[in-house]
Amino acid sequence: MTSRPAKPAELEVAPAPAAPPKPSWGQTLRVYLEPATLRMLALGFSAGLPLLLVLGTLSFRLRGAGIDRTTIGYLSWVGLAYGFKWVWAPLVDRLPLPLLTAWLGRRRSWLLLSQGMVVAGLVGMALADPRGGLQALVWCALLVAFGSATQDIALDAFRIESAATDKQAALAAAYQTGYRLAMIWAGAGVLWIVAGVRVQAQGYENPAWTTAYLAMAASMAVGVLTVLLSREPAPRAFRPARSPDEWLQQTLVEPFADFFRRYGWQAAQILALIAVYRISDVVMGIMANPFYVDMGFSEAEVATVSKVYGVVMTLVGAFVGGALAMRLGVLRVLMLGAVLSAASNLLFAWMAGRGHDLAALTLVVSADNLAGGIASAAFIAYLSSLTNVQYSATQYALFSSLMLLLPKFIAGFSGQYVDAFGYTSFFTGTALLGVPVLALVWLVGRRLPALPR
Repeated sequence: MTSRPAKPAELEVAPAPAAPPKPSWGQTLRVYLEPATLRMLALGFSAGLPLLLVLGTLSFRLRGAGIDRTTIGYLSWVGLAYGFKWVWAPLVDRLPLPLLTAWLGRRRSWLLLSQGMVVAGLVGMALADPRGGLQALVWCALLVAFGSATQDIALDAFRIESAATDKQAALAAAYQTGYRLAMIWAGAGVLWIVAGVRVQAQGYENPAWTTAYLAMAASMAVGVLTVLLSREPAPRAFRPARSPDEWLQQTLVEPFADFFRRYGWQAAQILALIAVYRISDVVMGIMANPFYVDMGFSEAEVATVSKVYGVVMTLVGAFVGGALAMRLGVLRVLMLGAVLSAASNLLFAWMAGRGHDLAALTLVVSADNLAGGIASAAFIAYLSSLTNVQYSATQYALFSSLMLLLPKFIAGFSGQYVDAFGYTSFFTGTALLGVPVLALVWLVGRRLPALPR
């Protein structure tokens, strides 16, 4: 009986390396107490404060002042500044600011400049009266949106460069927590201030809104102090450009070329997913506050339910989404968030037939915000995983801009749609917009197994 020849050494298959052990729940939760995470909490507050003041809260103010829904829908295009921030993101990524950069560093100098623009715009919005014309208010809102979008560019790069990849989900959750706390203050806080200082029980009073918006401008001090007290991330060395053409190549072209080199033709699938992932929430959100006004809810009721209970549920969702992403993988939680976000819009369609029902409002808003928190935490972690640290500000700005560009454009027609077909049809339609998202999440997860799961 002949022995079987030995397998050549070069054909032997080495055992697969053991997968690293998953962190315990204690280790997972302790990351939320680290200094980098706590800084993201405060800076997330600074980032979240301006958004509602130029979109959601502003739409409530305008509807109360008698502005029609179609005009409010079109004015939401102020938010397109967030969709085009990739245009000037390369400058934020590379361009030093006179005096400020030498004092604070590249990231913190841009953060401080952008926060100054937000404060100036909010003061202007506070002093404007929409009943006398919208031009001044719109220009100030554009300044706030531009400053806020610039802050987002610098802050996203600051966050990505402040911790390793395995902690980005936790930083994203902390950022979302601060962001949502700011939305409580910019949503419920504004309405409480207006309700507290108004002279008459009902009707629009611009002095009350002036006081509220000035308080919001003062609240940006949270972000300003955090920037001044934080440390600049370790600076990245850039290869010096030998000519203006080379500088433009490095600054404007290379960040985008790098992404397409790394992912090839599959980059189109990724970008398509980014472009539509939050479409259900964004399109629906523009008409949420006019819906509350038209359903007869008071400022105090909307402040308490929509801007407090709802945002608390978003915070819970953000922590749940961040923790699940670290343990189960980002793409699985992306799918969960996409399903929940689309389904929660159907609850608004149900509520449209109930009129002034505070219990229904509490249920619907809480469920919608829980879904949004889970989706946002996973989505931010996913976007962060796609960036090359050499171009973190520019590439993340491209991703987050693309996330808003199409939804914000479509949302501009939301008031016109509601006027023509009603709220029930509108909310049902926004839920259906989320169906293609499910297919794209599945496709990206199937075709790109190397991405974080």
